Amino acid sequence: MELIKLIRPQQWVKNLFVFIAPFFAGILFQKEIFIDTAIGFVAFSLAASSIYILNDIRDVEADRAHPTKKNRPIASGKISNTLAIVIMLVLGISAIAISTLTNSYFTGILATYIIINVAYCFGLKHVSILDMVLISFGFVLRTVGGGVIVDVVLTQWLVIIIFLLSLFLALAKRRDDILIFIESGNSIRKSSSKYNMEFINSAITMVSTTLIVAYLMYTISDEVVERMNFEYLYFTGLFVILGVLRYLQKTLVENDSSSPVRVLYTDRFIQLTLILWGLSYFLILYI
Repeated sequence: MELIKLIRPQQWVKNLFVFIAPFFAGILFQKEIFIDTAIGFVAFSLAASSIYILNDIRDVEADRAHPTKKNRPIASGKISNTLAIVIMLVLGISAIAISTLTNSYFTGILATYIIINVAYCFGLKHVSILDMVLISFGFVLRTVGGGVIVDVVLTQWLVIIIFLLSLFLALAKRRDDILIFIESGNSIRKSSSKYNMEFINSAITMVSTTLIVAYLMYTISDEVVERMNFEYLYFTGLFVILGVLRYLQKTLVENDSSSPVRVLYTDRFIQLTLILWGLSYFLILYI
């Protein structure tokens, strides 16, 4: 049980971004394409788990002061640093090894992801603004990696959307850190001292607005309309707007944005918007 907590398989849902490129290209459900992309998903999942362990090792003291992170296996002392390091190395090496089953370009992207996140753990996460940008770049790498596996070139609008979406979620999470600091006086991150509620709220509003505009621009771009052969793609923007509004409600009204993954697993409204959004594209691309 503690090992499962350590590697955090529930967080692997983030690596579903590798499926975006083949899905939007209309080729995801071809057998070889799906298998190759699934291999990329596994490689990113193992790499992400190794980074989570490294982060837990580096942040053990800070986690012990956190109301919920204190229960993590390393912070609670249930798993030793030595064992955690061994597991981290096994996962990281396995991720690189599995990535070679695809192609060298994908392996390079995965290696870049690991290097950036190691640098993040060793100090870059304490640099305000850059900390959130690096998290967002990680999602872009996942998406581009999926495209590289199946030789699909992503449109610039899709890359922008992925970056803005992940930045939006990162801002919401930082807002939760500030709330904890206000309530308890414990600073969860060094970079948190460079943020305040006014800045975070303004940034969330700016990014969420830009995200919606970028998505709508994507749906009406000539390239996308021609490729999907559907001129009413912008109607799917309704689900994006509803999903963003609900997450803003969770963040700004309910003060509940500490974990985007937990919100995804528990919020029925957001689940429904995602299902309807995905179903609409499935019908357009595959039926």
